[in-house]
Amino acid sequence: MKTRSGKSFVASRAISWQMIARFLIMVLAMLALLFLSAGRAAWWEGWAYAGMTLSVFVVSRVIVLLSNPDLAVERSEASQKQDVKAWDKILVPLISIYVPLASLVIAGLDERFGWTPDLPNYIQIIALGIMFGGNMVGTWAMAVNRFFSSHVRIQADRGHTVVSAGPYRIVRHPGYAGSVLAWIAAPVFFSSYWLAIASLVVIALNIIRTTLEDRTLQAELPGYREYAERVRYRLIPWIW
Repeated sequence: MKTRSGKSFVASRAISWQMIARFLIMVLAMLALLFLSAGRAAWWEGWAYAGMTLSVFVVSRVIVLLSNPDLAVERSEASQKQDVKAWDKILVPLISIYVPLASLVIAGLDERFGWTPDLPNYIQIIALGIMFGGNMVGTWAMAVNRFFSSHVRIQADRGHTVVSAGPYRIVRHPGYAGSVLAWIAAPVFFSSYWLAIASLVVIALNIIRTTLEDRTLQAELPGYREYAERVRYRLIPWIW
């Protein structure tokens, strides 16, 4: 007889293969958008970005599967849950799919037509490191928070409780904080003024999502209001 954790691990292994398949499709689409828009394959920024994205995926998924195997199942199935907030069904595709894909096209076109002067390589490399670091903040949040779902919902079926460990000691929504950090660095890495527009859109959407999720948690998750009194900042330490 399998234990609950054993079942979760088996299910997460099955889900992980689905995640890998979806990720490979995403990488191919990403490479196609980047390099077709740029009009050439000899573009180090495009390959560096693809490598960073692959590294983030591998590291984050391995950490999640080892620390919270049932989280992989939750994240893959959350969009089908009846208790997902209606506003999040709108925000998630915009933040995770549509605007990021559009940003790749913008970055590629900027490279092709030279709309923005190139920044020094060392500045771009620093920006790439900041992007990786922002994504790792999100990975850290997933590692300590087994309720780090892909969609906003109160996970009563999983015994949802408040998490205050790791980065949650600093801000209440470290995953979004890491995402904002990465998007701030993206236009610098790609040397693209135009990409800054897409970045601002995603950052604004993350702020909206943070606000709505925080209100939901304070209203519906026992203990969260007290946690919010201890950890005052939602997204940016000492600011908001």
